[in-house]
Amino acid sequence: PPGFIESSCRSRIFWMKLNKLLLQGKFFQLEIYDPYSGPVLLDEKLASRCGYVLSEDVWGNPVFRASVLGCHVANEADELFSLTVNIKVSSFSSMRAAVTYTYPMYCSYPSWASREIVCEENYMEVSVKTDVPAVSNDYTVAWMSALPETQNVAYQQWQLMFVSPSGRKRITVSDAVKLGYSFNNTLSRVYLRAPYHSNESDFSVVSGVNMNMVTSTSMYRQRWLLLLIDTTVSCPVDGISFTDTTLTWTVPSVIPTLVVQESTFLSKNIVMGVDDQVILNPKEKNYLLEHNETHIRVTIPIGAEGGKLESSISGGVYGVIYRIDLFLEHTWTVAGWQTTKYTVIKSITTPFMPQIPTVINNTVPEERLFNVAFGHFLPDVSLVAIAVGNVPFTLREAQHQGFKIYETPFTNRTKGFILEVSFDDPYILKEYVNRNETKYTLLVNYTLSVGPEMTLYYHSAEVECVIADIELPEAVGYCDKENLYLTLPTFGLHQYWDLYLGNKLLNRHLALTNGYLAATNSTHLILQIPLFAGGLIYEKVSFQKIKARFDVGLRKVRTMETLKMFSISCSFNSSAFIICHPDGTVMISAQMKTVPAIDMSKTKLRDSSCKPREYNEAHAFFKFHVTTCGTSVRFEGDHIIYENEISYEKETLPGQSTPTITRDPDYRLTVLCYYQAKETLVLGAFTRDPGTSPPFGSGTMVPHSYTAAYRRVRQALNVVLRVSKDESFMEFYEPNIAILKQPMEPVFLEVELRDESPSVELYLENCWVTRSPDFNSTPRWNITVDG
Repeated sequence: PPGFIESSCRSRIFWMKLNKLLLQGKFFQLEIYDPYSGPVLLDEKLASRCGYVLSEDVWGNPVFRASVLGCHVANEADELFSLTVNIKVSSFSSMRAAVTYTYPMYCSYPSWASREIVCEENYMEVSVKTDVPAVSNDYTVAWMSALPETQNVAYQQWQLMFVSPSGRKRITVSDAVKLGYSFNNTLSRVYLRAPYHSNESDFSVVSGVNMNMVTSTSMYRQRWLLLLIDTTVSCPVDGISFTDTTLTWTVPSVIPTLVVQESTFLSKNIVMGVDDQVILNPKEKNYLLEHNETHIRVTIPIGAEGGKLESSISGGVYGVIYRIDLFLEHTWTVAGWQTTKYTVIKSITTPFMPQIPTVINNTVPEERLFNVAFGHFLPDVSLVAIAVGNVPFTLREAQHQGFKIYETPFTNRTKGFILEVSFDDPYILKEYVNRNETKYTLLVNYTLSVGPEMTLYYHSAEVECVIADIELPEAVGYCDKENLYLTLPTFGLHQYWDLYLGNKLLNRHLALTNGYLAATNSTHLILQIPLFAGGLIYEKVSFQKIKARFDVGLRKVRTMETLKMFSISCSFNSSAFIICHPDGTVMISAQMKTVPAIDMSKTKLRDSSCKPREYNEAHAFFKFHVTTCGTSVRFEGDHIIYENEISYEKETLPGQSTPTITRDPDYRLTVLCYYQAKETLVLGAFTRDPGTSPPFGSGTMVPHSYTAAYRRVRQALNVVLRVSKDESFMEFYEPNIAILKQPMEPVFLEVELRDESPSVELYLENCWVTRSPDFNSTPRWNITVDG
């Protein structure tokens, strides 16, 4: 088919290339057609012996090369050469039903050098012109060692003598063929073709380059003639070095085994080429060809024109490999040898070079759109799938989801993949951060097909963008005669932030417990807080007026950080009320409705010294702490009930005996305050006299063990008071150390009677805290009174 086969003749080598696109999904074989014996199947053993090479170019196209001195090549006067190749193509690996394409190739090569050496990938070949050379007095060691053997050369039969470290070996041509060699003569030339690393070969190092060489002499004897031809050949087997940016190929300028007299060595011409093309001006392609007395060096930038960068995966890591097919021709002269043309063909592949892809965040926050570039990749890499937020998508599904995916070119003939995803996409992670910002996170996993083998490669990336797109809510407060109201937007509530009453989450349960009413519409939450509901702060209380404040904090859901405090404060008129403060303070405005009326200034609590703070004709206002004024305490279920009594001191008339005569009515008002048991104990332990307590927010207490407490009896009892670290009462603080506690933080006290007398029982009547070890010192803070 058209475009299937390309061929050329470069110097003395046939070049043929097959188009890989026309061989996709198919199998092929090559046959060498011999006009006398028919087709011969090309295999690896035949190739090295007969001067053939079957490989691939850097683009993956099959390449066939053949020496014009190879087997089955038709030779016309050592000037015109032809070779016919059969290309068999089949859809089956067994090659059944194959289609055969016969392709003849022609090559004209009249300008032979006296000696020509070819160093191919799989063989070494030397051909020598058989003209009798001029007389020379220079003899190499190999030539001298061959002379004694000439007496044994058979008449009219070519024989070969190899010289190696193991000794000399003389064999016939037919025996040489069995060892993988090929020897023959043409009209004007004799040639020897040898495989690399044969038993008769040897290694040497020339100018730092390892050389494989076969030292041989071809011998032919007739009665009147003894013909000895030096058919030594030496080829480099390495000489390649790499940096991150270049590869360097080094070939020795002078090879001692091929040069009889180095003093007469003269380099005539050095040519380099890529594939089958000579590069006349290497600098135009950024190649560097340089030589001196010892070396010829070719330096190629990795990625340069003529070669191919190819993507690859190694150990799950993405990287590149650079391939290039080079050849080098060096022509020199020395005395006695006339001209030598030395050709080396080298296919070079760099080691795997990791190229970690980069993710470039080109996101513009104002557009609320992630724009992420992923590269740099060679053209042989394609994106096949992505996963966003750990949800996999094919490219078609991704486009349907609203993602935009497209390729973009980069410099150095690379490309990248652009992914655009909206901030508002459900697969984008959103996190409320700082005060008014949202952190948007794009988690993406790329799946790519890499290189000719289409190996799958996975790469994950995380891209973040933080923008200030959240507005903190503002609350509005107002009051009526009996309630406080707080209105705030519901946006972000429970998602970004919560409302807290003190350190408690203001949820539905707490609202119902405290007696609040909550209502919501599509945009706002409205809280109704009755005047005497729980959680209010009474800033100012008199017997007819109350100034109450309600504070609620706006806290972040995750970190509990307080962002704002919303507060509403109002004054209310009230004639009768009782307020039980969390700190144990009780405020009572008692309205006295008696007939006849009584003098409100003479009302009192159980402790007659506790008089009203304010009063008028109908009201009396008391303020006291639950640990004072004769307040008693009792437990009912999970509550502690503090009880006191407002009574009136009656005025009596003098008399000689009972009954007492009075004009005043009998008046008693019982006052009860209910507290949750745990909370009351905690708060009671930190009650302070406002006149003598330290500033709010700090306080200390010094516990002492084995402190003797004296009751109003003559016997001294061994009583121990300890402070526990928690409510388990398993671990206690050491005595005589300071303990720092915050207000509202519980203190767990244990009082123990360590008296062994069975007739003694412990009744805790009074318990208080002082600043010094002297329990009679002041100030003092009562924990229990008249227990």
